[in-house]
Amino acid sequence: MQSPREAPTRVLFLGGLGRSGTTVLERVLGELPGACSAGELVHLWQRGVLDDETCGCGEPFGRCPFWSQVGARAFGGWDRSLAVRMLALRAQVDRTRHVPLLALRRLPGGRRAAHAEYVSIYARLYQAIAEVSGCPVVIDSSKHSSLAFCLRRAPWVDLRVVHVVRDSRGVAYSWTKQVHRPEAGADDLMPRYSPAGSSALWMGHNLFFALLRRLGTRTLVLRYEDFVADPRARVAELAEFAGLPAEAVGFVDESSVVLTPSHTVAGNPIRFRHGRMTLRRDDAWRERLPLRRRALVALLTFPLLARYGYLHRSPGQGS
Repeated sequence: MQSPREAPTRVLFLGGLGRSGTTVLERVLGELPGACSAGELVHLWQRGVLDDETCGCGEPFGRCPFWSQVGARAFGGWDRSLAVRMLALRAQVDRTRHVPLLALRRLPGGRRAAHAEYVSIYARLYQAIAEVSGCPVVIDSSKHSSLAFCLRRAPWVDLRVVHVVRDSRGVAYSWTKQVHRPEAGADDLMPRYSPAGSSALWMGHNLFFALLRRLGTRTLVLRYEDFVADPRARVAELAEFAGLPAEAVGFVDESSVVLTPSHTVAGNPIRFRHGRMTLRRDDAWRERLPLRRRALVALLTFPLLARYGYLHRSPGQGS
C-alpha cells in the first residue's frame, strides 16, 4: 500500500438518516468542478468488492475502469481479504453503539489499534479517489454518524460534514415505501422501518451529528427542504464550505440541473440517473402517511422538529 501524501485529502461527508435526500444532494454537488461523487463508501467493501454490485456508471464494480484504478493506486488492487478485514474492523469500531466511546477525547487502549488501521485504510481510499479523479474534494455520502466520528481522528483526512436534515414525518413515510435496489437484482429491496423505528433512528443520528459539531468537527447543517427550495443558493454555500469555487452546477433554470454519469457506490437508485433533473419538495407524506402515524412521529421527534424549525410554516420551508 502507498504512503499517505503530505496534505490531507478533503472529504465532504454527507451525514444524516437515510431517505433525507442525501443521494440527490450528492449527485448535484458531484457536478461542482473539483468534486468527485463517490457514493456511500461505507458499503464499498461488501457491495462493491465482495458482491460486485453495479457502479453508478452502469458497469459492475469489478469492471469499472475508475474503481479499478482507485483500487490499484490505493491497495495494489482490490483484494477480497482486505474487504473482509474492513468488515471485521467495522464491527469493532464503526457502529452507532460505539459513538459514546468515539466521542471521548482519547479512545480506550484496547480499541486504538483497530481504529487506527480502519481509518488509515479509508485515508488511502480517499487519497486514491482524489488522485484518480483529479478532484481535490471527495464526496462520501455514507451518512453514518459512527463513520464520521471515526474519521474525525484520521490525521490524513480533512473532514467537513454536511449534516442533512429532513422533516421526520417525510422520512418516516419514505421508510415505509418499497424501494428496489436495481444493482442487486430485480427482487432486492432496500430496508423498511416502522414510523416508530425510523423516529428513533432520526433522533439518534441527528443528536450524534449535533454532538460531532460540538466536539469541533467542521459541520454545516442543511435542511433538505431549504436545498430544494433554492438549490442555487445552497450549492454556492456548500461549495464555499468545501473550499471549491462557487460556480453554477449545470443549472438550466432555477430548479433543474443536468447530471452526468458518476462512479457512486451504493445509495438510492437515483444515483443511476443522468440528464436533466428537476429538484422539488416531496410532501406526499402529508396525504399518504396516516394521521395517527404522523402524530406518533411528531410526538417522538418533537424536540428536534422544533429545533430545526419544522413546527411552523414559512415560505420555502418544510413544516
